[in-house]
Amino acid sequence: MFDRDLIESLPDTAVENDKGPLSGLLVLDLTHYLAGPLASMFLADMGATVVKIESPGGDRFRSYPPHDESAPDEGAAYLWANRNKLGMEIDLKHPEGKKAIHALLEKADVLIENFASGVMKRLGLDYEATRKIRPSIVYCSVSAYGKNTEFANRPGFDSVVQAESGFVSMNGYGDREGVRTASSVMDIATAMFASNAVLAALLRRRGSGEGSHVEVPLFGSALSMNGYATMQTLCRGTPPERHGNTSPDSCPTGIFSCRDASFFLHCGNSEIFARLFRDVVGREDIATSAKYRTGPERLRQREELFDVLEPFFAALDWDDLQAMLSRARVPAGKVRDLKEALLSDEAKSLGLVGKIAHPKLAWVPNIQSPIFFDGRLVSARKAAPMRGEDTVDILKSLAGYSEEDIDRARTSGVFDKR
Repeated sequence: MFDRDLIESLPDTAVENDKGPLSGLLVLDLTHYLAGPLASMFLADMGATVVKIESPGGDRFRSYPPHDESAPDEGAAYLWANRNKLGMEIDLKHPEGKKAIHALLEKADVLIENFASGVMKRLGLDYEATRKIRPSIVYCSVSAYGKNTEFANRPGFDSVVQAESGFVSMNGYGDREGVRTASSVMDIATAMFASNAVLAALLRRRGSGEGSHVEVPLFGSALSMNGYATMQTLCRGTPPERHGNTSPDSCPTGIFSCRDASFFLHCGNSEIFARLFRDVVGREDIATSAKYRTGPERLRQREELFDVLEPFFAALDWDDLQAMLSRARVPAGKVRDLKEALLSDEAKSLGLVGKIAHPKLAWVPNIQSPIFFDGRLVSARKAAPMRGEDTVDILKSLAGYSEEDIDRARTSGVFDKR
């Protein structure tokens, strides 16, 4: 069940009729699960009209918990990745379904898909077929390992590519197996790369008038998410070790405890190190010692520095210590659980967490995209669509269907018969 009291206590973050920078673009979203839907949602957040086209039965991501008993198809994970979209449920294998999608393609600017290799071709909706209908289309494929590689037929999931890409091997503690992140960071990164690729292709089209086929493989995103450790590995010739919550690059960095909280402190350079020991700890001798002048020297003396900091921090309450660290401009933050983070003063000050109306659930939570245009967040206008919520309206307003056309399609059985 959803926590109704918590949801209703959140501020309403929806802005009706707010036109974003991508207003006027029509995006056809033939995606499911996470990376593809999230990529199209980023475009929807910035004003594009996004039509989420689901096969009969709906996106399987709808099944991810939790659910409210009044709307079993509206799982929280699905709601998170599909706001600001119109929803259409239609059988693309059916002749009437093909007719409908072709009518939408004639007006579309972007198509995003993340089906397994070969599926779009079998549906007659691969890039070559699509650009015959709409030569200027920007066609974005989200794949697992690349649609034209020897691994094209392998299924791909976030947790699997976290392991394969070396990402898992970098995280956790050195005396045990590496760990994956709980968050689907590779799917999220792939969505960001895909939406950026679409925007770049649209910009190129503005000058040339030509469409493009862009592709983002999940495995490629995963390699990129290893960050500068990739370059360090290729330069050193050896993979990184696991360091838990400490850092292989800066010291003192890690999780410490004070009297009533745990917090993460990051001394990313010599200036921060000096301010920490001089202005917070009151140890000018350490702040100015040649023994700790450089990053590599401090890393070699990690245990010694931690031995100084740990008892000092343990004697203070977090509120007092945070004030001291803030005055000294030393980056540090309390270790929070996710609920605390979502309801934090920082989230409130940015307006990132709220609620938006839902036709079946009254209200659902909303976590805004953290993008500001002219001082304003890109807006939430509509909750993720229910199954087939806008099918008829889409066919009328975007595909140009008449009432007669709608009746013909409905009689044919192309729509879901719930």
